[in-house]
Amino acid sequence: MFTGRKTKIFWWGLIFCALSVCVLFTILWNNLVLGWFSGWRYLMPYIFGSVVFLLVGLYMMMSGVEKEEHRN
Repeated sequence: MFTGRKTKIFWWGLIFCALSVCVLFTILWNNLVLGWFSGWRYLMPYIFGSVVFLLVGLYMMMSGVEKEEHRN
């Protein structure tokens, strides 16, 4: 899926994806495992924002790969 030459857009998309996954994992870990339940409705902006950044990062990663031309 990500074969080809990676551009700067790809790497920025990878950073966006990694940060948004870290935020989502932190929210789940704090609420489910540690029991620091502070109410899901207060966390919804962070969850929604992280999902949006995850989708934007995936799109950037897909569009940041230049296909290599095969020469015969």
